[in-house]
Amino acid sequence: MECPHIHSNVCLTVDPSRFPNGIPSSWCCNVCRSNKSPWVCLTCLLVHCGRYVSGHAKKHFEENQVPCNSQRTCEKQEKVHHSVCMDCSNYSLYCYRCDDFVVNDTKLGQVQKGLSLALCATGLRNLGNTCFMNAILQSLSNIQQFSRYFKELPAVALRSGKTAGRRMYHTRSQGDTSVSLVEELRKTLCSLWQGNQTAFSPDSLFYAIWKIMPSFRGYQQQDAHEFMRYLLDHLHRELQGNHNGVPSSASSPDHVRLPPTAGKCCINGITTVVTSIFGGILQNEVNCLICGTESRKFDPFLDLSLDIPSQFRQKKSKDQEPGPTCTLSDCLRSFTDLEELDDAELYMCHKCIKRQKSTKKFWIQKLPKVLCLHLKRFHWTAFLRNKVDTYVEFPLHSLDMRAFLLEPEKSLPGSCLYDLVAVVVHHGSG
Repeated sequence: MECPHIHSNVCLTVDPSRFPNGIPSSWCCNVCRSNKSPWVCLTCLLVHCGRYVSGHAKKHFEENQVPCNSQRTCEKQEKVHHSVCMDCSNYSLYCYRCDDFVVNDTKLGQVQKGLSLALCATGLRNLGNTCFMNAILQSLSNIQQFSRYFKELPAVALRSGKTAGRRMYHTRSQGDTSVSLVEELRKTLCSLWQGNQTAFSPDSLFYAIWKIMPSFRGYQQQDAHEFMRYLLDHLHRELQGNHNGVPSSASSPDHVRLPPTAGKCCINGITTVVTSIFGGILQNEVNCLICGTESRKFDPFLDLSLDIPSQFRQKKSKDQEPGPTCTLSDCLRSFTDLEELDDAELYMCHKCIKRQKSTKKFWIQKLPKVLCLHLKRFHWTAFLRNKVDTYVEFPLHSLDMRAFLLEPEKSLPGSCLYDLVAVVVHHGSG
């Protein structure tokens, strides 16, 4: 999200000169002196505790709101709102007026230029060909809103038999009923950002994955994209209800307010943080070429799988001059271009009452907060599967998705621009 409430008075640079005694090694609330979940106001640099402690950061924002009697008064008071704060542990930004995290930068790049301190991230140990899992975990951990959500969840107290009410941690000796993927991911993300120099071993999470997703058992290589989809799907389902001692209320903490339209892009049931962050909506249009009947349906998605356009798949000999470079926009255009369905995919026209030749086109009806794109690196020809090793160029900043929207004129300025957060590349012969 590009926050419209970050102004020149917001101190985005953690400058030691702004603190009389230097930047504190441990932050604590200016009111209750608690050192749990400290947030620093980026207008006045006062530190207060988060809403899951005593909520003094939110009270500080509310106490500094000035009621506006006229538009002129509002414009005058705009600069003194204490609405933007920073998490002192991982330096993520939150705006109380938007009631949301500042995921992307402002147009002037104030967030990127200003945050001069960075917390040391921890590495993940390879448990034996588990690089596919580690790459996805590191990528998800760097999506601030997603990572923050799980780190703020309370630890799960398993409620079964003699262990009821006691906080327990999962070991290999526990049974299937004790496994909580949400809890194991929470502990992993907390360990990744606590600043330790040594690598963290995600064996407890991997064991939970073995229990919940049998297809990933063992230590053989797996597909990273397939793992991400399974992981997000199971997290979504577990967060939806009372699963293994996780109360239903834990699925929607206050600090991640789900938008009113989020329910429209749910994958099976009520929305969760998974669909709120990664969920988008596609409009699928099919037109009968005989009678002109048009059929529309809306499909939710968590990521888009893009083919490499056929003109870029041709392998050139050494003597041939290199052709144009394939870009990510080329792949997106190929995905959304009008396509005539072949004989194996004839459309059942309800007006003609039989299968007819037809065309298909995708539009993006709603963009997600975080857009996941998957490049299909295999192409089927007859009975053979060929590896596509075409180089694809992609921007690091400002990928513009307006051209692929169903109603681009209704999008807010800057809302269709995406900056790169993570890339997962798997090198191998498979």
